[in-house]
Amino acid sequence: MFQTGNVELWDITALCHAIQVVSKQIQNSGGTTDINVDNAVADIKDIRNEISHDKKAELCDDDFEILWDEIEDIIKTFGEDVHEIKKLKENLNELGQTKTAADHGSEFTRLKEAANKLFKERKYSEAIKVFNEILQLPNISPPQHHQAEDNLYPITVLINELRNEDVQLLLNSIRKLSTIALAFSVERTRKELIQFFTDTIYDKDEILLVLAEQLGNFTPLVGGSDYVHCLLPLLENLASNEETVVRDKAVNSLRKIADKHSVAALEEHFVPMILRLARGDWFTSRISSCGLFSVAYPRANPAQKTELRNAYSALCSDDTPMVRRAAASKLGEVAKVWEKDYLKSELLRIFEDLSQDDQDSVRLLSVDPGIQMVTLLRNESELATVKQALTNLIEDKSWRVRYMAAEKIVQIQEAYANKITTEEIVTLYTNLLKDAEGEVRDVALMQLQDFCSGLPIENKTKVIIEQILPVIKPLASDANQHVKVSLASVVMRLAPSLGEKETVEHLLAIFLSMLRNDTPEVRLNIISSLDKVSKVIEQNELTNSLLHAIIELAEDGKWRIRLAIVEYMPLLAEQLNQQSFEEKLLKLCMTWLTDYVFAIREAVTNILKQLSDKFGVDWAVQHIIPKVTELSKDANYLHRMTCLFSVKALAQSLDKDRVKKHLLPIIKKLAEDPIPNFKFNDAKSI
Repeated sequence: MFQTGNVELWDITALCHAIQVVSKQIQNSGGTTDINVDNAVADIKDIRNEISHDKKAELCDDDFEILWDEIEDIIKTFGEDVHEIKKLKENLNELGQTKTAADHGSEFTRLKEAANKLFKERKYSEAIKVFNEILQLPNISPPQHHQAEDNLYPITVLINELRNEDVQLLLNSIRKLSTIALAFSVERTRKELIQFFTDTIYDKDEILLVLAEQLGNFTPLVGGSDYVHCLLPLLENLASNEETVVRDKAVNSLRKIADKHSVAALEEHFVPMILRLARGDWFTSRISSCGLFSVAYPRANPAQKTELRNAYSALCSDDTPMVRRAAASKLGEVAKVWEKDYLKSELLRIFEDLSQDDQDSVRLLSVDPGIQMVTLLRNESELATVKQALTNLIEDKSWRVRYMAAEKIVQIQEAYANKITTEEIVTLYTNLLKDAEGEVRDVALMQLQDFCSGLPIENKTKVIIEQILPVIKPLASDANQHVKVSLASVVMRLAPSLGEKETVEHLLAIFLSMLRNDTPEVRLNIISSLDKVSKVIEQNELTNSLLHAIIELAEDGKWRIRLAIVEYMPLLAEQLNQQSFEEKLLKLCMTWLTDYVFAIREAVTNILKQLSDKFGVDWAVQHIIPKVTELSKDANYLHRMTCLFSVKALAQSLDKDRVKKHLLPIIKKLAEDPIPNFKFNDAKSI
């Protein structure tokens, strides 16, 4: 062992114990031993135990030298040559260094592989932590340190791509901006990364759009609320961009980080930024500022609140219509955060001015704020002012403003609640239904069901019959096709509110006339509302009034109309008794099995099961299966295929014996069909 230095070949404790046992046996047998050698063996064992039981995994150079001095003296006692002892020391040194390097190399390799795996899985933040752990390994060699830094190549690539002229690579890097920030410290992110973007000029809007979006999530990456204000200069520049989508995204990010500011930071950085934007020379910055007042105002100090109110008032009377539009669109948000005194004294005046603006694009955006003002105000004189302004908007000379009012009429109704009489709100609505522009009538009709649902319960039916239906009836023959289509989609939704008697008396005539309308979309929308009618009208009334029209539509030239009637058949079967269905509709259903449109043939096969469930399996055997059997012999292979689909559907309703008796022979016959596709579908059916 002394000659090779290979301590792994020997167990020192066992060796020393063996020497001591042999020495004692020699003494017991009358022989003599060298006491110095015996003591040296004991000393070697003690040194070995001291090293092995030490909690430290390894010895530093100084500790090794101290212990080696003791070991060298002991080895000399054994009579070993000095040169051999020196060689042993060199071997041990070399062995220790190799083992240490191997241990560190093994840990380095393990961590590096783990980090690379995390990168491939796109778990960038975890990968960065592992690479930082590698760099903290003790006794890591310079090449390994360099390799660890090099293995952060995805981050390096992302950072390099920030300067790339290729738009796609640049976009990819900016989308991973949070990953790059994780690789930096928060201080470097603030001082280097954010500053880099502030100083760099990108001329591609898609790049600026992604950048503006990313910055909204940067608060924790720059050090939290104490440092979030460092994002403001960059976002301020983006909020002044010429491209609308970039500005909007920057404003969204600014709104997101606004509440991350402390009150002091908000007053020192955020509010002054809003004022700079609001007073900017270029209209784009003034537009962006309009979206920021509502998020900053509640936490601003009194002096800054005054400045913010004055700045917003100036924007509402700006020379540029686009700025006034932006201010009008945010008036509702601002109204929620302003103190009530200023709401009455300043904001009410601003609303009046905007509702009378010479640009219709500004006036139409004042409808929503008007609704918000009605919700917030309680004083009758103030409500009268808003009411008159909204009435003027509903009767505005521009159809676009009236269109917006018609679209929001239900919200206007809900906002007024009991602050306005039913007569007044209904008059406003019916005026929109009678508007000269078809687009206004169209959108007003789409609000019919919701508007009528919002009427007071005590006189709802009376108001609908006496004030709304007389206006609606002429619209069934309106010159504008879109108006008729909209009416067809909503008119029968009034049936549950009116009840059976009033529906038959007042709605049925409109319903029947529109069922025979020349416009396919009108007929289709009416058919789609049949379920609303069937829940209200009794069976006899349905049979007498609607069935004839439905049968006519079942043979309509437009296949979508026929398809809608097919899908309505199960509902009709629920309404009619078995005899009535057989007399009036069964033949029609069987005729559809050979329709030239596949969608209709497919739909009929699906309803056969529902009819079988409704009238029973015996009825299906008697009335449906004979027709299906007849189809299996049809010369047209498409009809034979329909037969196969019908068998598959009916098999789900029939019991095992009836399937075996009535359906299995059909399947066997079709299995011999010369068309290859039949064998495939036949096998699927089985």
